[in-house]
Amino acid sequence: MPELGHVVFYVRKLADSVRFYHEGVGLAVQGKIFNDRAALLSGGRTHHELLLIEVGDADGPPQGHRIGLYHVGWKVGDSLEQLKQARDRIEALGYPIEGQSDHTVSQSLYLHDPDGNEVELYVDNPSVDWRNDKSWMEAPVKPLKL
Repeated sequence: MPELGHVVFYVRKLADSVRFYHEGVGLAVQGKIFNDRAALLSGGRTHHELLLIEVGDADGPPQGHRIGLYHVGWKVGDSLEQLKQARDRIEALGYPIEGQSDHTVSQSLYLHDPDGNEVELYVDNPSVDWRNDKSWMEAPVKPLKL
């Protein structure tokens, strides 16, 4: 069965992005490659789920209505308490939470990384049996209050 293996982002400043994804999101730094111009990070499922490659000053991702990547979602735990902890870590690093949503099947925070890529931090709702009950797909998105 196919599964998403990893995502690669070009970044302006590697240290800033590593700090965001390591300290904020909670990914472990596996190592640096390409003469310390790139870093491999993992949540523990595989050798790396994220590769960051420093390119220096360059235009960021397009914003608004467009074709292409919208956001990347990172599961940060199994409870609302763990989502609150992720929120607190992100805010302590100085990144504002731009949205909070209850998707019935999951609860999510939305923000941007140092290069403007939209990031979703989420936890699944353990009471929803998404494999056998598809009703969550039609449920309206509700505001999330943490």
